[in-house]
Amino acid sequence: MPRHSALFVLTAALAASVSLPAHADMMFNRVASFAVAGNLPADIEKTTPTSSEIITATEDGMTLVYSDSPLGAVGFIDLADPKAPKAGGIVKIDGEPTSVVAIGGKVLAGVNTSESKSKPSGNLTVIDLASKAIESTCDLGGQPDSLAFSKDGKFLAIAIENERDEDLNDGDIPQLPAGDLKIFTLAEGQPDCATMKTVNLAGIAEVAAEDPEPEFVAFNEAGEIAVTLQENNHIAIVNAETGAIVTHFSAGSVTLDKIDTRKNGALSFDGKMENVAREPDAVKWLDNDRLVVANEGDYKGGSRGFTIFNKKGEVLYESGPSFEYEVANAGHYPDDRNKKGVEPEGLDTGAFGEDRLIFVASERGSVVGVYKDTGAEPRFVQILPSGIGPEGLVAIPSRNLLVTANEADLVEDGLARSHVMIYERSEGPATYPMITAKLTADGTPLGWGALSALAAGDAAGKLFAASDSFYANAPSIFEIDATQTPALITGRTIVTRAGHPAQKLDIEGLVADGEGGFWLANEGDPAKLVPHAILHVNDKGEIKQEIGFPIELLAHQTRFGLEGITTVGEGDELTLVMAVQREWADDPKGQVKLLAYKPKAKEWSAVRYPLEATEAGWMGLSEITAHDGKLYILERDNLIGDLAKVKRVYSVALDAFKPAKLGGELPLVEKTLVRDIIGDLKSATNGYVVDKVEGFTIDKNGDIFVATDNDGVDDSSGETLFLRLGNISAVN
Repeated sequence: MPRHSALFVLTAALAASVSLPAHADMMFNRVASFAVAGNLPADIEKTTPTSSEIITATEDGMTLVYSDSPLGAVGFIDLADPKAPKAGGIVKIDGEPTSVVAIGGKVLAGVNTSESKSKPSGNLTVIDLASKAIESTCDLGGQPDSLAFSKDGKFLAIAIENERDEDLNDGDIPQLPAGDLKIFTLAEGQPDCATMKTVNLAGIAEVAAEDPEPEFVAFNEAGEIAVTLQENNHIAIVNAETGAIVTHFSAGSVTLDKIDTRKNGALSFDGKMENVAREPDAVKWLDNDRLVVANEGDYKGGSRGFTIFNKKGEVLYESGPSFEYEVANAGHYPDDRNKKGVEPEGLDTGAFGEDRLIFVASERGSVVGVYKDTGAEPRFVQILPSGIGPEGLVAIPSRNLLVTANEADLVEDGLARSHVMIYERSEGPATYPMITAKLTADGTPLGWGALSALAAGDAAGKLFAASDSFYANAPSIFEIDATQTPALITGRTIVTRAGHPAQKLDIEGLVADGEGGFWLANEGDPAKLVPHAILHVNDKGEIKQEIGFPIELLAHQTRFGLEGITTVGEGDELTLVMAVQREWADDPKGQVKLLAYKPKAKEWSAVRYPLEATEAGWMGLSEITAHDGKLYILERDNLIGDLAKVKRVYSVALDAFKPAKLGGELPLVEKTLVRDIIGDLKSATNGYVVDKVEGFTIDKNGDIFVATDNDGVDDSSGETLFLRLGNISAVN
């Protein structure tokens, strides 16, 4: 049967069509986030790892149900007020829940009880929604993955994956025993174990036909089940009533041009991958003939898009790199996972009013792309910020809601917990992204992330930012037009040394020199041979001067060096003032240095700055800006979410800033609280408070801007918050 009959050929015209998120009349915005750890009962330590992997909603849309694999539980969230979700508790299960659905007052959970990958086993567990009691189980004879029920409530389908061992033979298949598809008859949500049918899917795929690994299942209104065989790169359509395979076809391959293929600390969309297997994960029906699949490409890797097929296997639409471009424009491109790209995994659809929408979740980019189904080429609508690693999605059109489950829990590293995010569709503009980038001349993304510094230009709303060492092979200065909403990165200048991207840089601060160039603060790291230094670059980004630290400082150095730079005075009296992030060996506990350097006289001096106390984590400085007789200093802890306590702007009067020579006693300055921005961070997009608030500046009009560092989407949600806090005159 035919595999490819693409109605839309994605060439240069596709790249040209990529644009900023459209401000439609109705847009989704995040209204709440729920930390899954908030569902832990009192007798379980709050630092116990949890996860929200697959999520569903009850038929009235008032309760969310999710699978928590590491905890061995099914969790519940009260969604009566979507802006204030409440913990609904958990049900502990003997095994590993892999997927859940809710129907007829029951929660059905696929549970993995496998002894090993070579001896898979599992069951279907039935939980009463009202009492939260486990009522019964059905043996499945294998390891379950996805669950779905038919539109009329008569049938339940379960993909029995019997997943491969990625440590065996480099993860290659075949690895028996093979997976299959189970179909149950339902009565008011209750499965009848005796009705279980097994659909043998072996022998149909071109890749490892003897070892099908069903990944995801979905029903259309005709009672047909679409099942993806991800590693086998195949899709089958099965009649739920008879269990017969109606049709099946290869998911085929895609050639991707102008993509970033190198994990090299630089974003450059100039690579190509030919004939990459799509390897579909999630699947949903758009109608009884069309289905959309998220091509995760996790097995061999790299397909990074989504595709619409008809039941014959003909390609009606292929996204190519266009979804990835939208992710990159929002600053969410995961360079650290580059070969596999943004890895679309989760997927859902829903009819919201007259619009049928497609939601595509990027596991590695930690965003959700929203598209409108037009019957032909889908129209991109917006990008939504998610937690780390969105795995499951559920659209709730009856309440104008979308919910994502984000599986990553990085509690052991002191980072973000697993979160469930709730979005509401309403009139008005999208609040995210808060900053984005224009396309380059060839239609590819400019490429940005890890904004570690912010500085004002020579006009109102004209700003500059720099990226830190995450992009070590492309240290960049970005020009920002903040007169637009979202703010727009309009240009990028690579910092170079001898004509090549400068190495051994970690730019954490910048300030315009008034001549088109910049002074840069380089945070050193002795272990990586990165020097603590001040750099002077011209308007082309060429390093013209490098000023190393004197021995009086280096004798006490740590890796927590410069985090901001600003200028005071001009001409021969020009002084560079810099903030050191944390205490060095010669600093009293709770005090850090503000350094001063006069380029003309080549003189160093310093004062001490008092940090706030902290009971957990550490406290440090992130930015410094001089404006109208004051130094404004960004002080923060390194904590996330509800643990975050200090994200504040303080001021130090320049009249009282009297730095002393190094090597002797340094005066301690007094600081005045200007603004606590914890509330601003919470309300910006209704997510959790991020730790790295690293950019702060005041433009020529006196308007305040704050930016966060998204760590290049490495162990981060990838969100960059770009806050506008009003005019400085209103807070002084």
